[in-house]
Amino acid sequence: MRHHWLVAAAILVPFVLQGGSAAAPAHHAPAPAAFAHQAPPAAVPVRGAPASFADLSARLLPMVVNIATTETLKPVAATPGLPNIPPGSPLADLFKNFLGTGRAVPRHVTSLGSGFIIDPTGYIVTNNHVIADADQISVTLNDGTTLPAKLIGRDEKTDLALLKVNSRRPLPSAKFGDSDHARIGDWVIAIGNPFGLGSTVTAGIVSARNRDIEAGPYDDFIQTDAPINRGNSGGPLFDMDGNVVGVNSAIYSPSGGSVGIAFSIPSNLVRAVTWQLRQFGQARRGWIGVRIQQVTDDLAEGLGLPGTSGALIADVSPGGPAARGGIQNGDFITGFDGKSVSDSRALSRAVADTPINKSVGVELFRKGRKLNVRVTVLRLTEKPSAPPPHAPPAPPPKVSMLGLSLGPLDGAGRNQFRISNAVQGVLVVDVAPDSPAAEKNIRPGDVIVQVQGANVRTPQDVTNRIAADRKAGKKVELLLVNRGGDVAYVAVKLN
Repeated sequence: MRHHWLVAAAILVPFVLQGGSAAAPAHHAPAPAAFAHQAPPAAVPVRGAPASFADLSARLLPMVVNIATTETLKPVAATPGLPNIPPGSPLADLFKNFLGTGRAVPRHVTSLGSGFIIDPTGYIVTNNHVIADADQISVTLNDGTTLPAKLIGRDEKTDLALLKVNSRRPLPSAKFGDSDHARIGDWVIAIGNPFGLGSTVTAGIVSARNRDIEAGPYDDFIQTDAPINRGNSGGPLFDMDGNVVGVNSAIYSPSGGSVGIAFSIPSNLVRAVTWQLRQFGQARRGWIGVRIQQVTDDLAEGLGLPGTSGALIADVSPGGPAARGGIQNGDFITGFDGKSVSDSRALSRAVADTPINKSVGVELFRKGRKLNVRVTVLRLTEKPSAPPPHAPPAPPPKVSMLGLSLGPLDGAGRNQFRISNAVQGVLVVDVAPDSPAAEKNIRPGDVIVQVQGANVRTPQDVTNRIAADRKAGKKVELLLVNRGGDVAYVAVKLN
């Protein structure tokens, strides 16, 4: 199934006008004696739907702005010159209209989005994709005033950007709320610039929390059914107290319009990133030097873990903070800096949000034992991604239990798949269709580093270990696989 994820920003486009009885109460059996004296659940305070959003909207509208950007595209290739036509001929205008003047002319593209003021001095938050590649940025206030804007900083990983305008008077500014307290079912309103129509208010509820739409490594979106369309990107999502709880960024839509599924960046993340953009012009994130992955039921069985709530350490950078703190491959992290870790995304966000050079406690499981270690968080630096592998060579004899064809990791194999000399293990050169290995997405060019926690160096090492585990009655074979420098555990069922 293809998902129609769309950013909510848009280039201005034309639009077209589009011309029971109540159920009977159920009868329940008396409660068992064991539950007869239990206290009823505590009542949850209920906040009713407002009679109108008018007063709240009137207060918040001046805080929201429309953003217009202009991008100059490189000149396209010059069109052929006009043919040799006699002066004054009516054909001259015809050829000019269809063939142009023969000169390469730069083109200008304008797009529209939304934003909101977070400081009376003129700091404005929007989405990175609203202002990406813009040569000029202008901001239109709610009263119609248009001001040029300067880009202070941008962060592609969270799709956030910070702008600055100069105003002769203090501007009405919005306050951030605590997005962690936004509950499913809470009323929210969105204000933005859909389809370039200008300030527009829509209302809905928080539909879900902690959504991962694979937009970036720190996805933690708030889902809402408040109607959000193209052009709403960068606009705020307000709670009923008038505090910003999210920045509207993406929609799910087969048609391009609102279908009641929209996603907002939570305000706690926005607050942290925009503060760093204001201070440093870029986001500074924590790093501990590990590669992590989510734990499936098969992996939990293969590693003997107590459950799947946590983050599995697939690789530890030599000399990094985690290595110095004693963290090892196969460790299962359940707590970081006093907070529980529910999954790999939660650990990524927790590490990224940690102040640089802070020493934190880490709770983990290792071979059935619960341990506590301390790690000093350093700053994350980017590095280029690994190049894609070449086509696979001819396969050697197959390991029939998993559907793998393996070969030695020699010079030819390293050159064929561009594998670093630092990587050690056994090369996967072919995978049988519909095999257990294929089901787990193992590919030619992958390198098997370990089998069931034991290092392997030859295809025979892999064969012997799998045969022994199969004979011992194991149902899952745990492989540590290196793909393009990324290491992950893979649990493959033994048939």
